[in-house]
Amino acid sequence: MPFVSIGGITLHHRYIEATGISRPIIFINSLGTDFRIWDDVVARLEGEMPMLVYDKRGHGLSDIGNGVHSIDNHVDDLLGLIDHFGFDKVVLFGLSVGGLIAQRLYTRHPKCVEALILSDTAHKIGTAESWNTRIATVERDGIEAIADGVLQVWFTPDFHARRAAELAGCRNMLIRQALPGYIGTCAAVRDADLTDAARRIAAPTLCIVGDQDGSTPPDLVRSLADLIPGARFEVIRNAGHIPCIEQPEALVTLIRDFVASLPEGKSDHE
Repeated sequence: MPFVSIGGITLHHRYIEATGISRPIIFINSLGTDFRIWDDVVARLEGEMPMLVYDKRGHGLSDIGNGVHSIDNHVDDLLGLIDHFGFDKVVLFGLSVGGLIAQRLYTRHPKCVEALILSDTAHKIGTAESWNTRIATVERDGIEAIADGVLQVWFTPDFHARRAAELAGCRNMLIRQALPGYIGTCAAVRDADLTDAARRIAAPTLCIVGDQDGSTPPDLVRSLADLIPGARFEVIRNAGHIPCIEQPEALVTLIRDFVASLPEGKSDHE
């Protein structure tokens, strides 16, 4: 299993190469998940573009180090990964809190970001009250106390009805996350407001949302797209908060189309 130490934090990751193409796409996870959520997407895109998936700090098999205190902790780790691999320009795909990490990284180091794909995310997610309530519940009773409610917004009723085994697996993934990483990232999302930063994004940007996302609904994601000059906005039908699991084929189609539209979206030898 591939691990790398970034600033004293051991990060679990997987890098999938693609011959003749130099610019990678980096997938940044949502809260309470690990990089296995990208399996169906990576399988469909393998060979078409280099891809990096990783478990962010305090999630999956990655360390938490001295904790998660802000979105910048996650950004620092990702910048360390980019430097470790020697990437010049990257496409960042951020899902939910991953979208906040992507936006903040762009704010700090715009020259290394070729483009942004922001899925089921926003410039500000939730309220201080809602996050404080969640944090207090998890501190008292554990992640399992909120798991069923989280799964209701992660996936559509059809997914719940027809894909019971996958639903159970996703529940296991959620409740087995380390409490300090989950709680710290909840607080980081609570404190993040990238409204002004979004207005200054100059990179090509695609905003995506599942039509039944109960966590960051379509109107909220559209408001993010409206802030970012020239951003595209796309809705994936029959999907909740995590389209990469529920509708990977539709998501891959959007990724392919967007990456192909970029000035350097083709292989180096074309």
